[in-house]
Amino acid sequence: MKTLELAPARRAAGTVRLPGSKSISNRVLLLAALAKGRTVLRGLLEAEDTRLMIEALKRLRVPVSGTAEVVVTGQGRVPSRRKDLFLGNAGTAFRPLTAVLALSGGEYQLMGSPRMHERPIGDLVEALRSIGAVIDYLGKPGFPPLAIRRGAIASRPSLRVRGEVSSQYLSALLMALPLAGGGAIEVEGELISRPYVGITLRLMRRFGVGTRRRDWRSFLVPGAPYVSPGEIAVEGDASSASYFLAAGAIGGGPVRVEGVGRRSVQGDVRFGQVLEAMGARVAMGADWIEASSPGKLRAFDLDLNHIPDAAMTAAVMALFADGPCTVRNIASWRVKETDRIAAMAAELRKLGAAVEAGPDFLRVSPPAQLKDGVAIDTYDDHRMAMCFSLAALGGVSVRINDPDCVAKTFPDYFEAFAAITQR
Repeated sequence: MKTLELAPARRAAGTVRLPGSKSISNRVLLLAALAKGRTVLRGLLEAEDTRLMIEALKRLRVPVSGTAEVVVTGQGRVPSRRKDLFLGNAGTAFRPLTAVLALSGGEYQLMGSPRMHERPIGDLVEALRSIGAVIDYLGKPGFPPLAIRRGAIASRPSLRVRGEVSSQYLSALLMALPLAGGGAIEVEGELISRPYVGITLRLMRRFGVGTRRRDWRSFLVPGAPYVSPGEIAVEGDASSASYFLAAGAIGGGPVRVEGVGRRSVQGDVRFGQVLEAMGARVAMGADWIEASSPGKLRAFDLDLNHIPDAAMTAAVMALFADGPCTVRNIASWRVKETDRIAAMAAELRKLGAAVEAGPDFLRVSPPAQLKDGVAIDTYDDHRMAMCFSLAALGGVSVRINDPDCVAKTFPDYFEAFAAITQR
């Protein structure tokens, strides 16, 4: 297994240009494929998850070309009526394609990596079945892989979906419903990760479909077709910004990230509020954010349900706080690329922290001194690799196992991290 040695660091300062947002990139790729017309996508993320989405669209006979600028020529529908697709561990591809293909009137098989086959999809499947979709489990019930067959889909259907497991189920249904002439969705239970649904609604509006919502409990999708806006610029990835902003707060800074800022549609820009709660200084412009710190960071007890990915960064920052820290309302971590609650607890303990892991929370008591030379397991989870790089700012060496897992969203992460850290 490949490993990467991170040397002890004491300071972080500099500027990082962020790669494109994964959440935005895969959404606009799919919406452009479903829209009528030619869409030019600028700043699209070049990483494993977007590669899997692009390969799937090409297999479905959607014309996609270009690299620096990606051009998608949509026909208002899915051209291919029969295809098998492999989608790795890309939830932002697997969930929405499940809904879109179920409403497209063809026959498809959707497969993924072993971990994707452990991530639940039953709530989405049951919602689609309730309106006439025919979906079979090819393995364990409630989980991928899936076989989707032609069904009699209700016109302008009304359906329900649970909101407490993954917001991607709701986003998938929202993006797919225009294929059935629109419809209504009721959310059962608490809707987690609402900012990600907000991204979906904003992007659908860019493609001509304005959805009405009521208190995040009900959504009315019109029957209007998607129409290409001509071109879209993808903003930087706000989740990835959290690692560098955290480095600025831990290592003095200032560290500036470019590509997200006050105009961002991503909820993870609110990670700046976490940094301020810990005593860091945060400044923000239209498309940049900067973080620095005058000294020891303060302990925190925060509900971070709205920013589950950036919440992982906060959990590692707890190693540098002046007391015990608690990250709450993070049950969705259990069904991500790995069981992130269990994985984070195990790796934080290696570094010397005392950790209490609950069903939906993590409580971290920092050690007096981080342990040196620790090998961090990453569980084939890009965010585990990236957030634990911050431990090196405690003046200890850190070994990252399987560092190439960052290719999922940020292939050049460790080069960017090295550029802002000083031994």
